[in-house]
Amino acid sequence: MPLTVEPTTRSLPVAEMSSVRAHAAGILRRHRRDLGLVVGLHALAAVAALAAPRIVGLLVDDLTGGGITTTIIDRLAVVLAAAMVLQTGLTFFARRAAFRMGEDIFAELREQFMDRVVSLPLSTVERAGTGDLVSRTTNDVEALSQVVRYGIPSIFVAVVTLVITVVAALLTGWLVALPVFIGVPIIWLSTRWYLRYAPAGYLRERATYAVMNGVVTETVDGARTVDALGLSSRRKRRIDASLRDCYDAEMYTLRLRTIWFPQVEIAYLLPVAATLAWGGFLVARGDTTVGTVTAVALYVQALTEPLDNLLMWLDEIQVGATSLARVIGIADVPPDRSATGEQPRDAQLDVTDVRYSYREGRDVLKGVSLDLAPGERLAIVGPSGAGKSTLGRLMAGIDGPRAGRIDVGGVRLVDLDLPTLRGEVALVTQEHHVFVGSLEDNLQLARPGSTHETLLEALAAVDARGWAEGLPDGLATRVGSGGHALTEAQSQQLALARLVLADPHTLVLDEATSLLDPRAARHLERSLAAVVEGRTVVAIAHRLHTAHDADRVAVVDGGLITEIGTHDELIAADGAYAALWRSWRDEPSDAPAR
Repeated sequence: MPLTVEPTTRSLPVAEMSSVRAHAAGILRRHRRDLGLVVGLHALAAVAALAAPRIVGLLVDDLTGGGITTTIIDRLAVVLAAAMVLQTGLTFFARRAAFRMGEDIFAELREQFMDRVVSLPLSTVERAGTGDLVSRTTNDVEALSQVVRYGIPSIFVAVVTLVITVVAALLTGWLVALPVFIGVPIIWLSTRWYLRYAPAGYLRERATYAVMNGVVTETVDGARTVDALGLSSRRKRRIDASLRDCYDAEMYTLRLRTIWFPQVEIAYLLPVAATLAWGGFLVARGDTTVGTVTAVALYVQALTEPLDNLLMWLDEIQVGATSLARVIGIADVPPDRSATGEQPRDAQLDVTDVRYSYREGRDVLKGVSLDLAPGERLAIVGPSGAGKSTLGRLMAGIDGPRAGRIDVGGVRLVDLDLPTLRGEVALVTQEHHVFVGSLEDNLQLARPGSTHETLLEALAAVDARGWAEGLPDGLATRVGSGGHALTEAQSQQLALARLVLADPHTLVLDEATSLLDPRAARHLERSLAAVVEGRTVVAIAHRLHTAHDADRVAVVDGGLITEIGTHDELIAADGAYAALWRSWRDEPSDAPAR
């Protein structure tokens, strides 16, 4: 049953299964002491469990031979009770050790995953979108959690129990126990068939979850836009399509299981029936005793539970292996820069013949050149889709140009390591995030160890100190999901306060105040201008008063700088900027620039 549906496109890489096996082997090696304890305790528990079938077999032989006495029964009962108590105790400690090992392994995997996630290049994360990454941090991590916490210990327990039980059956009566191997060919062939198709099926299944998460997240985040533009029906069709893909992927793996499971169920029952039939034949021939047949049959019956657990977890392992491949696959994302160790000699920012494309052969920027003197304030304006934000991202070092170069102090931005880069240039967009924690924690992210007064000064610089101190617990107030809800404007002011604390010499503001009302935005920008005095500021202008206040204005249109100069110079030139300015001045005071 090969997978005939086209695989879902992935933005982030998925590790090869050879890498998954190597990673899993490395984890087990690091935890081999804990693993040895778990296996050892379960082995002892399995040995204790072997007493019951053997005692029952002895009782049957004594009863059929007529040599049974109450003393023998009492002794066997005491031995049986002691074996059961011992098995219970060993099982308790074995499971406790297994759960602790599972938690330790999962904690290690989770920490490795988060380290890799926060180290991903921002450009890669943004291109991948939210769906794939969210799916890996939720669905895949949760699936992996189940396998690590319960699956790995259960598999080792099942294997140890199977081996010990088969050995016990052979030692009790090897001739009677021969039918125990009848089901092996069925299990072997059916499982090989299942494992041939299951990995690709589960990989596709997890990928469809990622797509569905992305579609739902985008729809929810853009609910206002969807409603305003009447896109509800289109988004509903998109969600329905992603759900159909998930359904098809799950039905494929379900079909695999419905074919595989009945075959292994037959392989469970066949050895028990064959043992009883074969044992009856041997008893009739006088080659064995009824007690031996009874004991061996009980041993064979006891194989059902560990074998069932093993195969059940083998199915879950396919999900876990796929999830692990997706979790560790992000480590295969190549770095977007390689630091040379050079340090900028000054704060001069130069853009030289920069070209950039999101799709091959379709440049968004088509040869842009700029030079910004330290302390200069440059406003970049232009129609939507002209390349303003793309240029801002390149000037902030988020992406590297396809051709040309952007230097700070004579060193290319892409040659700086991230800590150095962020000390030179910072980007603030209209998108922002309030992290779960106190308001103080959110501010400390920009400059760990800052004093309380320093944080208040940063808030005051962006006109946010008043509302911050007015919160129920001041800066100690818990914000973010589940905490005190900040308004959109307050959240944006918090992001700008973090920028003040980061204190780079060059700031790229991409419509950073677009969510504030015009009066508040203008007041905040003036306060921010006082804070950034002496620093280079590149403002992607959404409202043209920003351009009016700038030292120079660059008009971007069609991926090129079509005009550059002061506000007065461009108004006098009566070109595109002048037309844009007149259009904006004619609009109501609360309307943004087009």
